[in-house]
Amino acid sequence: MPYSMTGFGRGIVSRDGRELQVELKSVNHRYLDVSVRMPRSLNAFEDMVRKALSARIARGHIDVYITYRNNAPAARAVQADLELLAAYMDAFSGIRKRFPGLIDDVTLLGAARLPDVLTVADAPEDEETVGGMLREALEEAANSVLKMRAAEGACLLADIEKRLGLISGLLAEIERRSPAMVLEYREKLNERISLLMQGKMPDEARLLTEVAVFADRSSITEEIVRLKSHLSQFAGLANEEGAIGRRLDFIVQEMNREANTIGSKANDLAITNAVLQIKGEIEKIREQVQNIE
Repeated sequence: MPYSMTGFGRGIVSRDGRELQVELKSVNHRYLDVSVRMPRSLNAFEDMVRKALSARIARGHIDVYITYRNNAPAARAVQADLELLAAYMDAFSGIRKRFPGLIDDVTLLGAARLPDVLTVADAPEDEETVGGMLREALEEAANSVLKMRAAEGACLLADIEKRLGLISGLLAEIERRSPAMVLEYREKLNERISLLMQGKMPDEARLLTEVAVFADRSSITEEIVRLKSHLSQFAGLANEEGAIGRRLDFIVQEMNREANTIGSKANDLAITNAVLQIKGEIEKIREQVQNIE
């Protein structure tokens, strides 16, 4: 079963006043390309995020958005810079000596309000707890992405299989039409020669030689056999597990090559029309394959 490269997933874990959310957005790309956006406090976990995703996803551009909030009572700490306060008090003492008439009214609250004496800072995070939350949220988001990619992959496969069936039907028409093409060429050639020779019978040996040359030049048997083989290979590979997109794309290129050869060799309007329809279906399959992992 093929996976699409398009998907979205979200994972949220809440614990002890903390909340961590991971969002994953996936689009098609030739290789695996992971872009991570997270708070600076979680930068130490970026390598873990990349390895976890690469273990489950083979191809696609993945945008990772991580948000984290810590609303626990112990999440923030008030710190007092006592050395700075002592410097303030020394400065106040100098002012008092210089200007003895000033009222000495420095209070505890007043001292606390002095610039930078008290600061509020985030308390150090428990890396083990936060790391565990991140792994859980990432797994939940990845599961959602893979579920969506699998569902879209099933839709892509259904559409591709329908088009493979159309190509097989058109190829069968070409195969039935091919022998008649040589017979019609012989009849038309015979008529033209008879007209030029004013009703006289043409040399049968030369006529047969010309028809044989035409039949050999316009033979599409090998191309039909190869195109049938490509259709069979494609159908088999499309139902395999894992990253199959690039191999499917190669087979599509080979299918298109054989269709072009059939169209260029077949000197017949019905076959040409069938080839044009086949190429149209191959192009639609190619577009779908571009989004398969």
